[in-house]
This record gives sequence, structure tokens and C-alpha cells, in this order.
Amino acid sequence: MRYLLASVAGFALLGACGSKPAQIPGGMEYARKAVVEGTIKSIQSDVMYRKMNCIDVVNAYIERIESYDQSTGLNTITYKNYDEAQKLAIKLDKLWGPSSIESDILPLHCVPILVKDNMDVKGFPTTAGSKMLLDNMPPNDANIVATLKSQGAIVLAKTNMAEWAFSPRMTKSTSAGITKNAYNLDHVPAGSSGGTASGIAASFALVGLGTDTGNSVRGPSSHLSLVGMRSTHGLLDLDGIVPLVLSADVVGPITRTVKDNVIMYAAMGGEHYADQLDKNGLKGKRLAVVQELSTDMDKDIADLFEVAVNDLESAGATIIKTINIKDIAAHIDASWGCKSFRKDVHEYLTQPGMNAKISDPYEAFKAGVYSDYTKGAWGYFKGGAVDVATKGDGTICGDLAKDVMRQNIKKDILDAMERENIDALIYPSWRYPAARLDRAEEDYKGDNSQTLAPPTGLPAITVPMGFAAGDLPAGLQMLGRPNSEGALYGLAYAYEQATKHRRAPSGFPTLNK
Repeated sequence: MRYLLASVAGFALLGACGSKPAQIPGGMEYARKAVVEGTIKSIQSDVMYRKMNCIDVVNAYIERIESYDQSTGLNTITYKNYDEAQKLAIKLDKLWGPSSIESDILPLHCVPILVKDNMDVKGFPTTAGSKMLLDNMPPNDANIVATLKSQGAIVLAKTNMAEWAFSPRMTKSTSAGITKNAYNLDHVPAGSSGGTASGIAASFALVGLGTDTGNSVRGPSSHLSLVGMRSTHGLLDLDGIVPLVLSADVVGPITRTVKDNVIMYAAMGGEHYADQLDKNGLKGKRLAVVQELSTDMDKDIADLFEVAVNDLESAGATIIKTINIKDIAAHIDASWGCKSFRKDVHEYLTQPGMNAKISDPYEAFKAGVYSDYTKGAWGYFKGGAVDVATKGDGTICGDLAKDVMRQNIKKDILDAMERENIDALIYPSWRYPAARLDRAEEDYKGDNSQTLAPPTGLPAITVPMGFAAGDLPAGLQMLGRPNSEGALYGLAYAYEQATKHRRAPSGFPTLNK
């Protein structure tokens, strides 16, 4: 396949692109409708067939952000890259002419994205949700951002996050305040990637980026009726991303559809799995319910999960209602984490070219620059150091492959899957709906994303499962074997196509101007 651009990020070949691209009559009016719940392929097709220009796409998203983000109190956006996004869109439009064909373009041609504010985007601060990093101007893009730009992606804006990625409960930062749930503004979007998730749910961009240490891609995706993938630990590049715990951190795509998630995953450096997306992909598959993660549920979530199991069966899957995983209760409750936060962040902040005023994140705590809800996390992580990473018992942390406890959890899960010939384990992503903002701490419960994938490094995906309490999204989670992202995408796609649970939040309709 040949591409129109060798390097979008550097615009190396754009100098001779010719005059200003022709405007399309009615293109902006068309774009206002097209971008709401738009997909990568639908937007690219409309641009290719001259229903609108790429600049219309970018401007339509900008209009939505400017019209809705602050006026509703949703508060997803921290930094706006509008000027550069518009310039790139115009340059992309110059490249697309009457003789162009689809195979000429880059995979993410005219794909506006939202980027969580713990990822470096050159020209903007990377705050990780802390006022202490407002001056942290990285010299380069994070590798994952540079990779996406090189394939045609347009960084439209950066998004709010839970401070230092500490919280799965909510998305609140000292740098940008509180982000709300796009489906019900009285509720949380979960954390820590809640800004990206609420922004994508409200159609502020086509797709988004989040990070996941324990919950932070899949939890917000579940609460916002989105698809979130936590890939096998270590597969995707984390350079240029403010860490929480590197031995568990993963960067992942947050999208409205499984197909867009697959496209993003491939563009981020993963394998290409589009050929595994088959609406009949559940036929002959064996899925097992993790009962320990499917009890003590809100009634609406329990009902949705029961329907999901029936839908999976109707689509051709065999459901094993109970699977015996050795020591599962102990594994779920295990304290497997590493206190490497201070060491990992120190190494990020002291890289060549960095100019942040602090080198140890604990300086923020000592200065009193933190949100009250993060006190527990500071209490846990302050026991670490900037020169050595320790576990909760004081022993030295190793990487995932050398961590005996984590490898034992992984072995017991995989042994059970092998014994029963299971393609994936299934459970609700959350056993309770999104908590109210005014009770975010008290009502935090049922977070299943923390339990199996992070300690083991196994891949897991969440896909919309319906709505609880009328308007609060719920997610179905599927966990697979190492490097089984393709299989998980296939299962999630077949379920998505059979159920079509995704719907847009009612408070962010198409703009008419």
C-alpha cells in the first residue's frame, strides 16, 4: 500500500501540495451531523467522497467542544490544539483530489483524537492532573502520540484526568477540576481517564487515548457506553507518559465502536485484527462466567448481565456458568501492587530536555497541592522512594515476569481456562452503576477491572452492555490469554453487533447553526 504522506507529523511532503483546497458547499452543515457518533470509516468515506472536507470535520468537533464542554459543566478538555489541528486538516484536504483513491491515504487520515493529560504532546504542558506540573513542557510528543500523528491522526485537545491517575472513582484534578458523566451530569465518569471517556461519549472527537493501571481505560469506558481495551502488558509504548506504576501501566484506545478500537490499536503499534471482526464470531466459542465477580450486584446490573449471558448464548457461544479458579478469592483480594510511583515519576521528570520545577511528585503533597480524595494514595505511595521501588511489604519490586505473586495469579487463571478450553472469562466491568458525584467516595464499589487483568498483565476489553437506572451505562468485560487481543476483539465485535447497546448521551445533540 502506498501513502500520500511519508510523515504527517513533520509535513515533509506538504510543501508542494498546491493551492487552498476547494470548499464544499454545505460541507460544514453536513459535518455537524456526521461527527455525532461518527466512526473512522464513516468520516473518512464522507471526506473521500467530497461530502465534507477534513477542515469541516475538525471545525464541527471544535464547535461541539465550545458549545457543550463548559456550558454543561462536563469539563473534559484541558488544553486545546485547535490552530494546529485546523492547519493539518487543511493540508490533508490539499492532498485529497479527484484522482485519489482510498488505498492512498494513511490509516488515520482526518481522525481527530483526544489525548489524556498524562501523555506528552509537544507545545502543551503535561500535568497528570496536578497544578505542580503546569510548567511541565515536554520537548517531544510521547512515542504513542508521535506514532498516531505519523499515520494521519489530528490531536484536537488534551483531556482532564484523576490527579496523578490515583483514582478509579472519579476524574478530579487540581489542574482542571471535576469532569462529569456525559449521560448524567450528577454522576462520575469513573477515573482516571474520565475526561477522554466523557469527551468521546459526547462526540468531541472521533477516538481517544487513556491509560490503565488498574481500571482507568475500562472503568470510564464502561461508565460511558464505550469500548476500552487494556492490552497485554508491555505490548504498547509508554515512553513520554507520566507513569503511575510502570509494572502495571498500559496505554489504550477509548472508542465508541469495536471496529474503531481495532483500527486505533493497530495504529498504536499493535497487530492488525480487522480480519477477525465477524458478526458470527461467537459461534463455537466457550466463555466462562467468573462467579466471584458476578455477585453482590446492583439489581439493574445483575439483570443486564443475565441478558448479556443469554445474548452471548443466542449468538452461538457456549457459556460455562461456573469456573473453578484455584485460590480465586485470595487472588481477588491480593495486595500485589508496587510502590514504584515516586521512582517511576522521578525518572519521567528527570529525562533529558524536561523542565518541570519538581523532580519528585511527593513535593506536591508536601506543598499541599493535592485534592483531599487523593490522601489515601499519597499515604500509600509516600513509603516508596525516588531511587528504589518497593512492594507493600517492603521487598524490592521486580518486573511482572519476575513477580512470584502475580505470576501465580496468572498461572491459576490460565490453568483454569486451559482445563475448561475457555476462550475468554466474562464478568460485569462494574457491579454497580456510576456513583453520584457527591458520593463518589462512599458509593465506590463493584469495580471488577482492578482484579484480574492488572496483576496478571492479561488483556481485557469492555464493551457496552446496556443501561442501568435508565441512563447510566454498564459494560461487559472479557479477559483472555496473553496476546489474545485479536480473539477478544472478535468476541466483543460479535456481541456488539448482536446487541447494539451503544447510544449517544441525550444532553449533547447535533448542533444546528
